[in-house]
This record gives sequence, structure tokens and C-alpha cells, in this order.
Amino acid sequence: MFFKMLKEDVDVVFDQDPAARSYIEVILTYSGLHAIWAHRIAHALYKRKRFFIARTISQIARFFTGIEIHPGAKIGRRFFIDHGMGVVIGETCEIGNNVTVFQGVTLGGTGKEKGKRHPTIEDHALISTGAKVLGSITIGRGAKIGAGSVVLHDVPECSTVVGIPGRVVVQNGKKIRRDLNHQDLPDPVADRFRELENEIRQLKQELRRKEREDEL
Repeated sequence: MFFKMLKEDVDVVFDQDPAARSYIEVILTYSGLHAIWAHRIAHALYKRKRFFIARTISQIARFFTGIEIHPGAKIGRRFFIDHGMGVVIGETCEIGNNVTVFQGVTLGGTGKEKGKRHPTIEDHALISTGAKVLGSITIGRGAKIGAGSVVLHDVPECSTVVGIPGRVVVQNGKKIRRDLNHQDLPDPVADRFRELENEIRQLKQELRRKEREDEL
């Protein structure tokens, strides 16, 4: 079972990364795969209460890959980390099957609270470059988190979230594609700025009109 899971970790690279050319290349050069394999071993030791050696393995993996996964995190099958530099996954994080994350993603906590303090990521979710998912929240099955988003609340399944703070912009399968186009996401922050610019323009026009009336 364990070795079958390791093989699945390799196979998912070919499914998700068109740059993958051969098994030997993937096994020897993919830092995301190395981090996941190190975590599989560290997590097995962690469950046996070998906390020190588990944490040591995770820190060695962090040094060589730039990816920090706490050995207590629960990660499902066919987990894919694309590039991966700067990825951080906290102790009580739970990740389902067929989940993809990109570089710079943080699955972290929001303070020093005890117990479950990191996110739960359900099956088939995708978390894009630089996104921060914080706190004991749930990212629903098939949800997509846009690049650079900061998510602090639960996300329904089959939804797309963008912005700071993260907002659901697509839900229930409408306008959702399997492959998230990072540069073509709605931007609620930019939309709000445009609204403010329009309001300022209207206020200036009203002020000029008042000034002309006063001159008369």
C-alpha cells in the first residue's frame, strides 16, 4: 500500500505537469515529489510518537526542497506540489485526494490557539501561486483558490475564490474550468478601486458645478 502510494505520487506529476518527460527525471529532480515522500516517512514516524526524528526529517526536507510540511499534517493520495518553493503546510492541516498546490502557498494558522488550527482541503481542490489559506476552515471539494488570495473563511465546493480577503466569484459549476487560468481571474479588489474612482470623478464634477454656481 505504501509503495503503491509512492508510485501514485509519481504518476500524478505526469498528469499535472506537461514538462515531465521521464520517470527518472521526475524521481531525481522534482522537489515537490521529494518533499511529499519525506513527509510520508515523517508522518508515519509522527503517528508512532517518534516526534523528534519525524521533525528532523521534515526540516532536512525543508532545507533541500524549500517546502515545509509539518509531520503531523495529514495528506491524501495523488497530492501534487508544482515547483513548490515557499510552500508551508501546518501541523493540523488535512488534505484530501487529488489536491494541487503551487509555489508560495501557505496552509497555516491564525494565532496560538490549540487543537485544530489549520485548514482542511477537500478532494480535487486547487490552490494557486502565493495563496494563503489560514485558520481552521474548510476548502470544499473541487474548489479553486486564485493566485495571491487570502482565505479566512470556509469555501463551498466547486467554487472559485479570489482577492484579499478571498471572495467566492464562481459557484455551483458556472464558468468553472478544470484548469485554472491564473491571469484571467476576476479581481474584486480592482473592481472596487474602479468604483471608488468613478465616485471621486462624480464628486469632482459636482464640486466644479457648485463652484460655477457660486461665481454667478
